[in-house]
Amino acid sequence: MTQQVYKELYEIMKSRRGPYSGVEIPEFYDMVQELFTPQEAEVNNAMPAKPLTAAGIAAEMNRDEDEIRGILETMADKGLCKTFRKGDVRYYQGEPFMPGIFEYQFMPGKATDRDKRIAQLIRAYKNAFNTAKGAPKMTFPVTRVITVDRTIEAGNTVYTYDQVSTYIDKNETIGVGTCYCRHSAKLVGEDTHDMPMEVCMWFGSMAAYAIERLGARAMTKAEARRVLDLAEEAGLVHMSRNTTENVNFICNCDRWHCEVIKGVLKQPKPALFFNSGFQPRFDPDLCTACETCIERCPPEALVMGENEVPQVDLDRCFGCAVCATGCPSQAIAMECKPDFPVPPKDPKELIVSLKASFAKQG
Repeated sequence: MTQQVYKELYEIMKSRRGPYSGVEIPEFYDMVQELFTPQEAEVNNAMPAKPLTAAGIAAEMNRDEDEIRGILETMADKGLCKTFRKGDVRYYQGEPFMPGIFEYQFMPGKATDRDKRIAQLIRAYKNAFNTAKGAPKMTFPVTRVITVDRTIEAGNTVYTYDQVSTYIDKNETIGVGTCYCRHSAKLVGEDTHDMPMEVCMWFGSMAAYAIERLGARAMTKAEARRVLDLAEEAGLVHMSRNTTENVNFICNCDRWHCEVIKGVLKQPKPALFFNSGFQPRFDPDLCTACETCIERCPPEALVMGENEVPQVDLDRCFGCAVCATGCPSQAIAMECKPDFPVPPKDPKELIVSLKASFAKQG
């Protein structure tokens, strides 16, 4: 029975898709048996794609409601499912590995023996997964860069979805947690390059869940802007889902550990799959050829040109403005890329775009 419930969990996690969705290898079973008890795996397997109450899930399983509610509450506290209230009713929802369960494990920033063990097991599974499946084929960007809007040159069109401040201003509930990528790397003994850790930001109902259950910290709007300033000073990239609406998170990512950035940098033209729609413009009269921008550039898209002014490879450039925010002489401004497409409106439109892109490429 125990082995069977984990085999069923494999099928469920595979159906939820996303990176590392599931491949039947020993490392998968080693990992999920540490994450889920058999009872939790059974409940996870019974959870539909849409949110459901404890009573609804208990009915699906033909089990006692109080028993199932107790298991769901424990799972929510462990980051194995999402929970939220709608009015007076609490709902639960199954989550994929990424984005979801993997990130939730490390949001509190703890470093217990179990945290280190989970980090090792997840790392082993991801490595084995990549060996078994190979590099993923990218066809349409599912994430996008949000440039630092104060670096945008006057006269350029700046849409609200291009401004990080939009997501801070429109949400009353804002949370910040530990960066999954850097913290998990730290737990397995990797160098984190002295980058700030508490910079993963959540909004709305996702923030409420993260604050209530996962150890995230509630922030005011002013505190959220200070976190963004800290991230920009460190040379981190603002990143979120590639939609104009329903944005409930902003990650602040580095080049060494971020799953997304490492993935796109394996592509021949990374900028096709990770971009803000802006590009840097260098003022030769202000540039002192100090090469700070070259050192800071996450995709290593800059080289020093013949006239002692940096040149940009637009096939690699993310348009993140890390070069501009670090320039001591303020010689760099961001300008709109010509004919850059508007992102999909919401996750449904994003899925449509993904399917169309897959179909086009066969």
